[in-house]
Amino acid sequence: MTAPSLTPAAAAVASPAVPVLTADDVSLQYTTRERMVTATWRVSFKVYPGDRFVLLGPSGCGKSSLLKSVAGFLPPVEGRIRLNGRDIKGPGPDRMMVFQEFDQLLPWKSVFENVAYPMRVNSRFPRAEIEERVRGYLDKIGLTRFADAHPHTLSGGMKQRVAIARAMAMEPEVLLMDEPFAALDALTRRTMQAELLRLWEDTRFTILFVTHSIEEALIVGTRILVLSPHPGQVRAELDATGLGFDSVATPRFAELQARIEDMLFAGRPGHTAEAH
Repeated sequence: MTAPSLTPAAAAVASPAVPVLTADDVSLQYTTRERMVTATWRVSFKVYPGDRFVLLGPSGCGKSSLLKSVAGFLPPVEGRIRLNGRDIKGPGPDRMMVFQEFDQLLPWKSVFENVAYPMRVNSRFPRAEIEERVRGYLDKIGLTRFADAHPHTLSGGMKQRVAIARAMAMEPEVLLMDEPFAALDALTRRTMQAELLRLWEDTRFTILFVTHSIEEALIVGTRILVLSPHPGQVRAELDATGLGFDSVATPRFAELQARIEDMLFAGRPGHTAEAH
């Protein structure tokens, strides 16, 4: 009997060849007015093409700092981060970031111009290609008729869709997402999670996604790196391939959720389940 064929993303997860992103023993620090903060301690992971790789942990575990380091804004004090085998030395268009804040769009530019802006400042994109990409990604996120609208006329969820389209239009090696849906209400957040998964099914891009929500990690991620409380260290890497909205009530989903809760909250009074 012939074994069933794997989708490209599933194949990448099942038998990865060359990672697109590698973090080796990465320790990160930053300075506040009061002290030097160690955000992570010797964190290692690999992200393969087509991964939806999630950094999961409580506030202060260094997951956002790791994302900033991958983006090129926070160099490691120890270890190294490589993209396609090359050390990351600074920001670049091969890594685009989506934040949770709604004010990440340029308020004086239309939706079309916001999506086009990174390509316009990057001289390698000809005008005709910019027009085609912007219209294509606005169509993918269902905002074609809002192309001439300005950010102040959009809802929070619509602004996030524009930010995702702007990042994806650059077709980066890795899309970096820092709790992009955390500021949305529960219904809009669920809609946006579904929208992201639909876009991923369409184009199979690589995602590095930060969240503190266990449920969101299991729905969005194919692999999950669980980080300890401050300073962040790797507790476990879990395979969440095949999970999603339809899996929430399944034994496998419940088992992984319980394992993560035990890793993060065991021994803490009042923490018997995830805080949303």
